[in-house]
Amino acid sequence: MKRAKQVIALLLVLAMCLPLAACGSGNNSNSSNSNTEPEDTTLKVEGLAIEHEPEFGGVYIKMTIDDFNKLGFVYGDSVKVVFSNDYTLEDIPYYSGYYVDAGDPLLIAYPGYDYIKAAINYGQDLWDEGGLYAGKKISLYEEAKLDMHCTASVYLNEHGTYRDIQEARDISYYDEREKYPSDEVFANFRNMKVGDLKEGIIYRSASPCDNQHNRAPYVDKLIKEAGISCIIDLADNDAKIEKYMAKDDFNSPHFKSLYEAGNVVPLAMSMNFTAEDFTAKIAQGFTAMLEKDGPYLIHCTEGKDRTGFVCMLIEMLCGASYQEIVDDYMVTYDNYYEITEAKDKKKYDIILDKNLIAMMYTVAGSKDVDLKTADLAQFAKDYLIKAGMTAAQVDGLIDRLTK
Repeated sequence: MKRAKQVIALLLVLAMCLPLAACGSGNNSNSSNSNTEPEDTTLKVEGLAIEHEPEFGGVYIKMTIDDFNKLGFVYGDSVKVVFSNDYTLEDIPYYSGYYVDAGDPLLIAYPGYDYIKAAINYGQDLWDEGGLYAGKKISLYEEAKLDMHCTASVYLNEHGTYRDIQEARDISYYDEREKYPSDEVFANFRNMKVGDLKEGIIYRSASPCDNQHNRAPYVDKLIKEAGISCIIDLADNDAKIEKYMAKDDFNSPHFKSLYEAGNVVPLAMSMNFTAEDFTAKIAQGFTAMLEKDGPYLIHCTEGKDRTGFVCMLIEMLCGASYQEIVDDYMVTYDNYYEITEAKDKKKYDIILDKNLIAMMYTVAGSKDVDLKTADLAQFAKDYLIKAGMTAAQVDGLIDRLTK
């Protein structure tokens, strides 16, 4: 009898240690994130710790993606996220990628993330927007000297609400070189040769220093062959670069030589291309280019989003047509995902509309512009002057990069 009571007590303790979730068949820990809808539509998980994720802006909710999916949540579900300070995100999609419009919130399980994350895509850092900082609450909490640390709870609204978008935009890529036809494709490396840009003056790629996707040594080899003299690093600051160089797998000697010579400009930009800080850092990077000799390299982590915006802006500035800009931007999606207009028009059109077109409208300052016929170069000039460059600096950059 005594041993039976001990076993029961142990089971009760273990049960209390599990995340709180509603009971039901969809809550089985062996469930997977498939297109089969679980029967339980009352899923919830409550009181999870959170952590600020500042680079892309958002809040990690500290449950692993696998554990969250095993509860029965499915990509494409509608969920509600409630923080313990009552800040609430109602009816937001749960996706495996950033498949919402700029400025819209989502719950994301991005491949490689340690945890699920709540964020506003290309928008205000949710940490600031929701006031989700560790601090002290006024009145009773302050008087009692209690630290306030927010937690998060996630509730299912409805299964499959956003499934069509999830399926249309669900894309992933490999980090193994042998799965790609060339080093250039694997590294997402290319010379920007559209409009009036000089051939061999400016290139774009994945990161030559951050090797999380196994591409950095390949990028480094290619930029050395191209004679790159100056790098505009959109993703990193000095502290991050030094951490990369201290890792055992760091094998980018050309990047290191440029960095030590002061020819790497780290901008540590966020993903929010509508923010004033984003535009100010672009102006900072372009101004630095005026003080250094080319050829130049523009990169972030994958050479896709931040790099996509900055390279689009350079191409607009330097006389590229709408179609030339579209074609160059979409090379990245062919390189990583083999998505082309011919192979998968549905995904191609969605990516073009949700990403590049949204970026170009941001530069133009209006969605009422006909991008195919507008003076894109003038929009880019106005954008950079508003960002902090002088007209003379903008003209100087054009002279440096064009024929």
